[in-house]
Amino acid sequence: MPSKEQKITELGEKELIKRLLKRSQNISFESPFFDNLTFKSLKDDAALINFGENYLVATTDLLTRSAHFPREMSYQQMGKKIVTVNVSDLAAMGASALGIIIAMAMPSDLTISNFDAIMDGILQACKQYNMALIGGDTNESDELTLSGTCLGMVSKNEVLMKSGAREGDVVAVTGPLGLAAAGFEVLFAGASELEDLDPEIKTRVIKNALEPEAQLEKGLKLSNSGAATSNTDITDGLLSEMGELIDSSGSSIGITFHEELLPIPPEVHIISQVLDKDPLNMALTYGEDFELLVTIQEEKFNQIKDGIELHKIGEVTSSGQIHMVDKEGKTKILAPRGYEHLKKSNF
Repeated sequence: MPSKEQKITELGEKELIKRLLKRSQNISFESPFFDNLTFKSLKDDAALINFGENYLVATTDLLTRSAHFPREMSYQQMGKKIVTVNVSDLAAMGASALGIIIAMAMPSDLTISNFDAIMDGILQACKQYNMALIGGDTNESDELTLSGTCLGMVSKNEVLMKSGAREGDVVAVTGPLGLAAAGFEVLFAGASELEDLDPEIKTRVIKNALEPEAQLEKGLKLSNSGAATSNTDITDGLLSEMGELIDSSGSSIGITFHEELLPIPPEVHIISQVLDKDPLNMALTYGEDFELLVTIQEEKFNQIKDGIELHKIGEVTSSGQIHMVDKEGKTKILAPRGYEHLKKSNF
């Protein structure tokens, strides 16, 4: 007889995290390395550890072969991605990267050449983000699993968090949306569906899907500017991340964005047409863009936008909701949906 006990897939990743946070708030612990922001950062992209005039920033991510690595992804790309997803969390906090610890659980039949390729990807990514591989662990598992714990540093007066947006702030993103989604759709499509697709476009979007890049420099520029009021990385979809900013401010703010201002590149529209997909949905809900969603003081936006490559898409309101003004000028209320682990259905 099937068990009637509730399963984690009935809640999903976000509700499980809320459940964990609710329990952890009852823990009383004092340390010179912990302050108010340390406990507040439990809900953020990375943990903040009191370190004099700075915060040591710590984050961790885990990737598995079945959930995160498409069969078209090379072992080198897998190694690069475990570093990238961790560094992206540092970028969200406005931190510089110091080093990463990698734990690897590998099937016993993994070849030496594939192990070396994973390490090549890890080391190349470390070089790209000017950081070091500082430790790790290995173990045996039926499924290839890579886990990273990344450390960074940020000045206390420059740290960025999901909370802090104020009514009237500009809402912006740091780059194009939907390219990774387009790449995954191409990877999942049949050969006959792609006959008329320009090979250069195909190659470009697949690269975005399989080799994402963390926006570390943009995060540093935002934190140094003193103009950003909140920030997060776009990994689970733009709508989902907007919901995170709203929740982190106690639902005291809302976000209104304009469809015509979204930086959706031509490649996304072309692939959407070829594969009969909705380009707007690809930009809003698929995720894996690894750009930053940031709110900026309105009076400072024009001063910093060119030096960081910022695309204004809307403004912060007091509605407590996400509103989209479509191309016809009609306003719609949208739910903060996107990709979510441990969820029965994402779309």
